[in-house]
Amino acid sequence: MDIIIEEDTCVAAGQCVMVAPAVFDQSEEDGSVIVLDANPPESEHENVREAAMLCPSAAIRLQEQLDA
Repeated sequence: MDIIIEEDTCVAAGQCVMVAPAVFDQSEEDGSVIVLDANPPESEHENVREAAMLCPSAAIRLQEQLDA
């Protein structure tokens, strides 16, 4: 899984940090999302999917990798 952030779209709601704090953080400057791990371990995938779903501005995009 790869995480792509649309930085111009982020509204700093913080939903992603609440759902997946091991993967996302917020800038102290403006509250915008910071990705701590753009390729999170499988144990975080469900939390990351939920964070992307809950993002009010759809600033989080995911690229899922298919197993060969």
